[in-house]
Amino acid sequence: MRLKHVITTCFAAGFLFLTNTTTAQISTPAPSPAASLSQTIGLTEVDIEYSRPGVKGRTIFGDLVPYGKIWRTGANAATKISFSDDVTVNGAALKAGTYALYTIPGESTWTVLIYSDLSIGGNVRAYDEANEVARFETEAIALPQAVESMMFLFDEVKNESAELMLLWDKTAINMTIEVDADEAVMSQIEQTMAGPSANDYYAAATYYYTTDRDMNQALEWIQACIDNGGDRYWIHTWKARILGKMGNTTEAIATAEMAKAMAEEAGNPDYVKINADLIAEWSN
Repeated sequence: MRLKHVITTCFAAGFLFLTNTTTAQISTPAPSPAASLSQTIGLTEVDIEYSRPGVKGRTIFGDLVPYGKIWRTGANAATKISFSDDVTVNGAALKAGTYALYTIPGESTWTVLIYSDLSIGGNVRAYDEANEVARFETEAIALPQAVESMMFLFDEVKNESAELMLLWDKTAINMTIEVDADEAVMSQIEQTMAGPSANDYYAAATYYYTTDRDMNQALEWIQACIDNGGDRYWIHTWKARILGKMGNTTEAIATAEMAKAMAEEAGNPDYVKINADLIAEWSN
């Protein structure tokens, strides 16, 4: 009986050890560590996420990475590139968004593929040309010195463009990213110089109301909001509140009646009730 008990105890202890071992989480360095790179070009943010494989004494292009076949452009998942605004890359127009970046290396020329489906990752066998948003050629540049870990870098960063380079082993390729910073800046200048927007007037008026500041100024701003495209029932409701706080209940009721009718027409029962309650409050 004692021997049986010992065996049972040892078995249970061994099982517990194995269970704890298999559920433990051990972190080890990745062979091709993840990296990210960000660059502002004009007013546009460009972000790159990729993994950095090393040469490690191997022959890279034409061997580890075959010529003439789609490559995920790095290790692990495909490289991803994001643009905060519309851009042009080597003459190809791209909408703002995040894309996978695949390449087809060649001895003298590479093909760069910008891909909209991020789900396939490094599984290039699932590549579908229907999801390509751009494809262009770029020269393979021979480097005078080998780069051990694959890397991206930005060079010649200007207001309207930058050069994005991929370097690994003794090969580099280059892509020109162009942005329309001038159009964005001119749009901001025109908007700012034209004066506050309806939303600006609305924000200022409601802040003055909620913090018990100058109601005459709040009324001026809420009217400016209405006059500049803010002719909405909830804006008129705020105007009624401001008039009510000023003690002008006659005009406040008239404004609330108008806001209530507009809310009824728009099918918003919440604002119908809000204005009805305000009218009742000021009518007593």
